[in-house]
Amino acid sequence: MKPILINDILHFDDTDLKKIKIRFNQPSQNEDPLQLYINNHDDLNTRYFLWREKMKYFDEGQIGICLLKLKDDLWLLTTIKRITKNLDKLYSVGYEAEELTEYEPYFGRLVVKFHKTFQSQIVYYENVHEELEVAYILSDVYDGEDFPGYDKVRVSYQQLANIIKNGNKDWITALENQKAVYLITDKSNGKLYVGSATSDNDMLLSRWKTYIENGHGGNVRLKELVDKKGFDYVKKNFQYSILENYNAKVDDSVILEREAWWKKTLETGKYGYNAN
Repeated sequence: MKPILINDILHFDDTDLKKIKIRFNQPSQNEDPLQLYINNHDDLNTRYFLWREKMKYFDEGQIGICLLKLKDDLWLLTTIKRITKNLDKLYSVGYEAEELTEYEPYFGRLVVKFHKTFQSQIVYYENVHEELEVAYILSDVYDGEDFPGYDKVRVSYQQLANIIKNGNKDWITALENQKAVYLITDKSNGKLYVGSATSDNDMLLSRWKTYIENGHGGNVRLKELVDKKGFDYVKKNFQYSILENYNAKVDDSVILEREAWWKKTLETGKYGYNAN
C-alpha cells in the first residue's frame, strides 16, 4: 500500500518547496525539547524553534516547519511559521514569525515517520518531504506519554507535575481511584521514602498532588528537607514510582500493612526519609 506523505496533507506546491525548511528538534545535553513542549507549547514553538546562535537558519519570507522527536523514528508536528523578520540577534530568539493557521488542526497531533541519518538540525523540505510518512493523527494535542502500566511507573517531579497540570486523561484515569504503596527516590543521594495512598487520603492521584503542591505532602522529614534545601531541590531530584497497587475495594488496612513491610524491608526509617 502506498504510504500517505506529509505533503499529501500540507499540500505545498513546487514553488513553495524551495522556500521551506524543516527543523528536527531532538534532545541535547542541555535541553529536552519534548519536555519543553509538554511544559509550554509556545516555549518550544517560539523560543526554541526560532533560537539563533552563530548559524542563520532562516531568511525572511521562508517557511519553517517544526518537528519534535517523540521516540525512535516518530516526529510530532508542532507548528509551521512564515519568517517575517530577521532580528540579527545571536544567542537569542533570532526571528519574528507568523504561524500559518490553516495548518493549526494538525499542530501537536500529526505524527510522521522519518529515519534521520544526518546530523544537521535544519534541512530543506524539498530534500526530505517524500520520506516523511504520516504515521497517525492523535485525537487530541499531545500531552505526554500514555500511562505505561502500574508496574512501569517511574516519573520525575516535573513529569508528574506536567501530567497533573495538563490533565493527561490516560494517567488521571489510572491514578484517581487507585490505592497504592509508593516510593519516592531522592536521586541526589539515594535516600528513599515509602508512602501509602488509601481512602483516608483520597487515593493515589490526590496523594501525589500534595507532593506537587509543596514537595513534602505533610511528611515530617520531607518537610524538614524542603525547609532546609528549598522546594527546587525536590523539583530537581525527586522521582516517584509505585511498589504495589490495589483497587478501591481493598481495605485500607491491607495497604497500611504492606507499607509497613516495605519500610522495614528498605530500612527507610534508618537510612531514608520515613520518620516511623
